[in-house]
Amino acid sequence: MSTRGAGIPRYRPFDGPALFRQGFRPFFLGAGLWGGAAVALWIAAVQGAVSIPTAFAPAAWHAHEMIFGYAAAVIAGFLLTAIPNWTGRMPLQGMPLIILFGVWLAGRAAMATSDFIGPGLAAALDLSFLSLLIAVFLREIVSGRNWRNLPMPVALGGLLVANILTHVEAVGQVATGLLGQRLGIATIIMLISLVGGRIIPSFTRNWLAKRADTHMPAGFGPFDRVCLVLTLAALGTWVADPDGRAAGVVLLVAGVASLVRLARWRGHRTLSEPLVWSLHLGFAWVPAGLCLLGLSVYLPEAFPSTAGLHALTAGAIGSMTLAVMTRATRGHTGWRLTADSWTTAIYILVATAAAARVTAPMVPDVTSQLLWTSGLLWIATFGIFAVHYGRMLLVK
Repeated sequence: MSTRGAGIPRYRPFDGPALFRQGFRPFFLGAGLWGGAAVALWIAAVQGAVSIPTAFAPAAWHAHEMIFGYAAAVIAGFLLTAIPNWTGRMPLQGMPLIILFGVWLAGRAAMATSDFIGPGLAAALDLSFLSLLIAVFLREIVSGRNWRNLPMPVALGGLLVANILTHVEAVGQVATGLLGQRLGIATIIMLISLVGGRIIPSFTRNWLAKRADTHMPAGFGPFDRVCLVLTLAALGTWVADPDGRAAGVVLLVAGVASLVRLARWRGHRTLSEPLVWSLHLGFAWVPAGLCLLGLSVYLPEAFPSTAGLHALTAGAIGSMTLAVMTRATRGHTGWRLTADSWTTAIYILVATAAAARVTAPMVPDVTSQLLWTSGLLWIATFGIFAVHYGRMLLVK
């Protein structure tokens, strides 16, 4: 029996490739392919099997491509799909979408060959993507007079500034690479905290209502606003002074508040539907990461800062982006909003990969084995996503 349903008839007639009919299609597929390939390249480079001709230090290239390559593509796909719902305007498709995606691809190629083409040209090509994306969103928001969503292009602006800081170091000016990485991560975690705080309780409420469950998640209210302020303060302090005692306190407070916020969304009542509980599990890495970073200030030997860092990146960013991509792809291509076995495997694999990466620096005796396990599971996760969801993204 087919699992396909009716499509969403909101788009202009488009006779070109299905990949460029909707904004999420090229960017989700590109993110899925690059999310696995970039880590495979990084592992091969660490092992000396390949040499990436980049002007960035190997670890800096890896961090950059996960933040400004992979995650930025997922954000683009999500916002290109959401903004028409917010503004009532027709979505980007066809040649404008092809150009935008092409600029993203050019940035990935430039970053991987920046030692060959020069760090200045690589910076120009890479930064063009976020600059163009901001221009597209500002045009849509202004034309649709949708002022309440102005924080989105502001967040993209923060991501652009963070990316600039990484390139400033690569061209040999000032050592701002790590600052740029922290600002990029903090910006994405704030987006997860803001957008996740809207969609997770909403999707949970809809799912529970269909099952006549009366235990509904708490709606967005004053407590959520306090949590967002605390998270912003914690991440801002961490970006400015990651080892400061003040950062440790605020990170721990924000982490506990975010954990309470998550508990109010009734995720434990959705365990029979992976498409829903995956969102809760993905968000759970936010309080985990904040608390681990806070603990690293006071107990660095027991809780190295890399544990908290990867809880936010491999954990929160990796898990939440996959949860959003799988759900949005199924919903906007007419497939049933329920997880099949491959989708469930994606959620379990990425959570296990993140757990292994977070644990690795805390158990020196098996650090190497856990790093290998994490990397291989991560590659497998994105391989499954690219194959299983690629057929949905490539077909009308």
